[in-house]
Amino acid sequence: MNPGPRRSGVSGMLRSAYEELVLPAAIRMACSHPSFAPWRARSLAGVRGKVLEVGFGSGENLAHYPSGVESLAGVEPSARALRSSVAASLRAPFPVTVHRAWAESMPFDSAAFDSAVATFCLCSVEDPVAALAEVARVLRPGGRLHFLEHGLSPEPRVAAWQRRLDPIERVVAGGCNLSRDPRAMLADAGFEVLELEEAPALNPKPWGYLYRGIARPV
Repeated sequence: MNPGPRRSGVSGMLRSAYEELVLPAAIRMACSHPSFAPWRARSLAGVRGKVLEVGFGSGENLAHYPSGVESLAGVEPSARALRSSVAASLRAPFPVTVHRAWAESMPFDSAAFDSAVATFCLCSVEDPVAALAEVARVLRPGGRLHFLEHGLSPEPRVAAWQRRLDPIERVVAGGCNLSRDPRAMLADAGFEVLELEEAPALNPKPWGYLYRGIARPV
């Protein structure tokens, strides 16, 4: 979620309050839906070593990381989400540090991580191709990106509704887009998809088409 610029006036204060107080809780409720748990577990299988998680949120992935993880560095722009992630981070069986930063400009050295994880975040970053290019920069040679995203449905009628709803979704859901295509974004950022699973997983259909896979920079 991108918290956006500071706003002035009553409407700006109401909007800021919504984004800081209401929106993180709503996103956490949506992303913690029980149907996503098996998708998260499959997405994180094989993650190892020093791990970067883009869009850390409230730490929903922590319960699903495998035993090969040595440490995790998370990136999350929402201060509210970071505060709610503290307890989960302390319970993790490996060291966790979370940075308030944007995915398009991460505070890490190049080739710093063995694995990267992105779950339900490429829909809302301002520039997903730039964010993925940053992931490629901080991955070591041979490193893999494990991703789980919702996006463009292959059903033409559903895809049409996704595009119609996008302007509303961006306003009420912190910049989220329903019609982004993870495959196209990865290709544009110079990634090769090594493994891909996609399926409708949740109703209403415009919000429920999922993409899970593994990709590497080329």
